[in-house]
Amino acid sequence: MDDRQIMENILLTTKGACDLYLHGSIESATGNVHQVFTTALNNTLTMQDEIYKQMAAKGWYPSEQATQQQITQVRQKYASAQM
Repeated sequence: MDDRQIMENILLTTKGACDLYLHGSIESATGNVHQVFTTALNNTLTMQDEIYKQMAAKGWYPSEQATQQQITQVRQKYASAQM
């Protein structure tokens, strides 16, 4: 397993933890439990962002800039769907 695969696995695991903490926060029955899950979610989101930045810096998580035309098309599509 190379470094890229290891980072991908860490990123996927971190995203899974975010999902669990989000649902824990949503479903929590008390304010204290909600706060613990929310804090854990925020910490994990920060961790996920750092992992993403490291991968992007190495070219392992390429992203593409949307053109203004693409943005306009999506905006128009969803604006007409709301009517």
